[in-house]
Amino acid sequence: MKYHFDPIDFHMDDRAERYLDVFNDLLTQDNAMKGQINISYVNSTEHVVAWHKHEKQTDYWVCIKGSFKVGLSDGEKTDFVYLSDRDPEVLEIPPEIYHGYKALEPNSIMLYYLSEKYDPSDEHRAKAGDFGESWETENK
Repeated sequence: MKYHFDPIDFHMDDRAERYLDVFNDLLTQDNAMKGQINISYVNSTEHVVAWHKHEKQTDYWVCIKGSFKVGLSDGEKTDFVYLSDRDPEVLEIPPEIYHGYKALEPNSIMLYYLSEKYDPSDEHRAKAGDFGESWETENK
């Protein structure tokens, strides 16, 4: 039998635990890797992971456990949307849109596909609060 294991890059900080580039062996027809699949395990509901945007890369986010408040901004207008495992949907975030998130439940899990391999030079950051936004959630 022919099979093998590929290691998965793992990164952990005080905000989340992440599996990076999960299916690194998926190749395009010209034998080049296009994009990257990551998974974030977000243990804390206290941290805001924001803001950044890309010039080339499109992100596709899906919540596979728990829920997230997601911020989206073009620098002038800021919107918030919610992702939840109880209402599964994929959020497409095109280039030039600042984005970030805050877990609303401990141990929430986000799976995300990057249309390009991660390139730090394509990531442009801003700080939480730079767009006058509030990451607090309303009690219901």
